[in-house]
Amino acid sequence: MRACLQTAAIAALLALPAAAQGQVIAITGGTVHPVSGARIERGTVLVRDGKIAEVGTNVAIPAGARVIDATGKLVTPGLINANTQLGLSEGGGPQFSGGYNDTRAKGTRGVAAAFRAWEGFNPASAFITPARQGGVTTVMIAPEGGMIGGQAALLSLAGDRLDDMLVRRASGGPAVAMSASFSAGAADAASRGELLGRLREVLQDAKAYGVNRAAFERNATRSFAAPRADLEALQPVIDTTLPLVVEVDRAADIRAVLDLKRRDKLPLKLILLGAAEGWQVAADIAAAKVPVMVGAMNNIPGSFDVLGARQENASLLRAAGVPVVLISNGSDDAQNFNVQNIRHEAGNAVAYGMSWDDALRAITLAPAEAFGVADRIGSLRPGRDANIVIWDGDPFEFATRAETVLIRGAVQTGASRQDELTRRYAPVKGRP
Repeated sequence: MRACLQTAAIAALLALPAAAQGQVIAITGGTVHPVSGARIERGTVLVRDGKIAEVGTNVAIPAGARVIDATGKLVTPGLINANTQLGLSEGGGPQFSGGYNDTRAKGTRGVAAAFRAWEGFNPASAFITPARQGGVTTVMIAPEGGMIGGQAALLSLAGDRLDDMLVRRASGGPAVAMSASFSAGAADAASRGELLGRLREVLQDAKAYGVNRAAFERNATRSFAAPRADLEALQPVIDTTLPLVVEVDRAADIRAVLDLKRRDKLPLKLILLGAAEGWQVAADIAAAKVPVMVGAMNNIPGSFDVLGARQENASLLRAAGVPVVLISNGSDDAQNFNVQNIRHEAGNAVAYGMSWDDALRAITLAPAEAFGVADRIGSLRPGRDANIVIWDGDPFEFATRAETVLIRGAVQTGASRQDELTRRYAPVKGRP
C-alpha cells in the first residue's frame, strides 16, 4: 500500500508543469475569497509544488519564496466554465478553410453514449489563451447533438498534452458527465412523447444489460435499444457514479425529466442544462435535489420552449434552494471563442438578484461539486490545485482584468492572437 501511495505521489508531481515543481509562491495582502469559507482581508495564499499549502492572515512565508503583492486586489479560485466546446471546433467547421468541428458523433438513432468528446480536443486551439487571460482555468468540454450525445470531461487550461490537462475524478476516470438533450429531433422522434419513450427505453435497457452481460455475450438476451458499446458506456450513469446532464428548457419538459427518476424509478444522478423556464418549477427541482446549469445573459425567446425565459432565472432557482452552476449559453460563440465571458454571466446574475458570493460559487466550487472534483479544484483550500486569479477589481465588472493567473501553481504567460493582432496594427508614431 505504501509503495502504491508513493508511486501516486511521484506521478502527481511529474504531472505538474515544470515551473511549479519545487516552487513556493506567496500571494500577499489581497482580499482572498476562498469560496469554501469567509473572505479574508489582507490574506496570504501560500503555494507549494503546484498545490495550495496555506490560506490565512498569519501565514509564515518561507525564505526564498516568490512573493506576489496583491494589496488592493481580489484573489479568487480560477473560474470554471462548465459548458464549452473549447478545443473541439475552430474556424466554423470543415466547410471553411482549415476549420474543424469535432463536437458530435453520428451515433445510432440519437444515441452516442460511447463517444468521448475530449479525444478530439486540440491543445493548440487559439481560443485557449484568451480564456486563460480572462481568469478561466478549467473548462468542461461536452458533446452536442443527439438524445444521448456522449461523455464530457474537465480540462485544465495549461499544458500541451491532453493526458496532462484532464481533471480526473477520485475514481480516476476522465469522464465527468454524460450529455443528453430533451429535443425530439435529437432522437429522430416526431414528438416529445416518442422522445421520452425512447430515452426511457435506452436507460432501462442499459440497466438490463448491466445485470445480463454474460447472457448478452452468449446471444441469449432479447435485442436492446442501443449498441453494446453505448450500453456499456451508460453503466456509470445507471449506477449513479456519472451524472446525466440533460439539456431541457420548457417547464413541462423539466418535470418529465425529473419523473424519469421519481416515477419510472430509474437510478439517475441528474443535472439540468439550460432550464430557461426552470424558475417556474423551482420547487420541483429543489425537492429532487438536482443541480441546474443556467445562463444569465439571455432572456429573448428563440423558440416556444423558452417563452418563459427571464434573466432572474438563476437567482430565483438559487433562492428556492437549487444548486446553481452558471454557464455561458448566450450568443457570440460563448461556448468556444468567448469562453472567458463566464464572469459576465455571473455579473449579470448578480444584477438580477443573485448574491455576489453565490455567483462566485456558481463559477468555481459549485461546478466542481456537481462533477465530483471539489477535492481538486474550485476553492482556495489547502491541498487543492493552485488555480488562482488575482484581479485588479471586482471580477464581475466589465473593466476588471485578471492581472495574474496561476494554473497548478504555474504563472501563466504568453500572448493571445488578439494581443498579437493588436500589436501588429497598433498606430506607429510618424507613420500614417
